[in-house]
Amino acid sequence: MTKKEIVLKISEETGIKQVVVKQVVHKVFDSLLDSLIKGNKIEIRNFGVFKVKIRRKRIGRNPRINQPIPIPGRKVVVFKPGLEMKNKIK
Repeated sequence: MTKKEIVLKISEETGIKQVVVKQVVHKVFDSLLDSLIKGNKIEIRNFGVFKVKIRRKRIGRNPRINQPIPIPGRKVVVFKPGLEMKNKIK
């Protein structure tokens, strides 16, 4: 599902103009991103938790020449689904 499909669905179900819904959806996503950039955890009840996790640097292996290569550490966003989401998806 794309952002445009989300906007269309909300607009159809609520009767609110697409332009207004689009602005709200953009603002929500921007707020979520800003919070993750600051390193904050985002918890949406019955949906799940987004947080930034730091992966440590490690040594990998190039499969072509079987030689070790360093893989730098980095930040990744992880999502853990909430209980209600888990139950609905099952």
